[in-house]
Amino acid sequence: MSSIPLMPGIASRMVQTARLTQHVRLSGPEDGVPVIFVHGNNSCATFWEETMLALPEGFRAIAPDLRGYGDTEFQPVDATRGMADFADDIFALADAMSITRFHVVGHSLGGSVIWSMLATAPERLLTVTLAAPGSPYGFGGTKDVEGTPCWPDFAGSGGGLVSQEFAKREAAQDRSEENPQTAPRVIMNTYYWKPPFRPAREEELLSGLLSIKVRPDHHPGDLVTSANWPGVGPGVLGPNNALSPKYVGDGPARILGATNKPPILWVHGADDQIVSDQSLLELGTLGKLGVMPNWPGEAVFPPQPMKRQTRSFLRRYEAAGGRFHEVELAACGHTPYLEHPETFNQVFHAHLG
Repeated sequence: MSSIPLMPGIASRMVQTARLTQHVRLSGPEDGVPVIFVHGNNSCATFWEETMLALPEGFRAIAPDLRGYGDTEFQPVDATRGMADFADDIFALADAMSITRFHVVGHSLGGSVIWSMLATAPERLLTVTLAAPGSPYGFGGTKDVEGTPCWPDFAGSGGGLVSQEFAKREAAQDRSEENPQTAPRVIMNTYYWKPPFRPAREEELLSGLLSIKVRPDHHPGDLVTSANWPGVGPGVLGPNNALSPKYVGDGPARILGATNKPPILWVHGADDQIVSDQSLLELGTLGKLGVMPNWPGEAVFPPQPMKRQTRSFLRRYEAAGGRFHEVELAACGHTPYLEHPETFNQVFHAHLG
């Protein structure tokens, strides 16, 4: 059923929900306490298998491939809803499996999905674990801890900023290391974790990266032209546009105003190059480094302070009656649960308890 080989102890099946048919990886007892794992962009649920198998006794791991990734039925992502299509899919999966409340874990884009889940139905979440999550204010084009946009039209965010050559090589299932600037394998081993780390299941994880559906209505997604630097803004289709701060809306305010506030664990790597205050995939950083020409300067378009945004928001969450715990791992990139599994699982399992 899974197009990517499964680790011993992991099963998979297709689950028909009210929204779409989802491919789901499973481990642990069927009557165990449910823990739903949400993967990141340019990946699929295979990234979670080791973490699923390491769960304490009595927990049931459930890891779906999101729409547009892995073996789940393809449905377009309406980016104007932000992460809501993904969030609604997770809740629909829980409904189809007769799960009322559950623990939820999200990595990168999966963390962004959880922000949307917290804004939608926090009463269904027992605990929240965020592993290197996207900022609650989206990816790209904001300049302070409050998520103020650099431009009114949110230029500098969205699908138009994705490397077209990288996407073409994903579509071609290119597993080589030729032309390393756009080789998916090299990108993964450079940015997903801190070199020289190489995962034992590198081939399966690369297959997960290559499982994203490359098509105009998904990845990279559409774009609009802008008079503001760098000349492009977010379109309305696909996950890269859904990550734009243009479509975050009142989600952060709804999270802060909700009566139900599940406890949040935030784990991130000190050397993350994707989600950081100097992200090498974000245009403010690239402009400051001189990589992107005609940068309008730090006063107009600084590097997005992604981690400071998350920290500031979680402190506001705490002040509003919630609670959170932050763990930063040294010598760690964008995937703390793979790079430092013992430390990650120790704090994660304690949080579940």
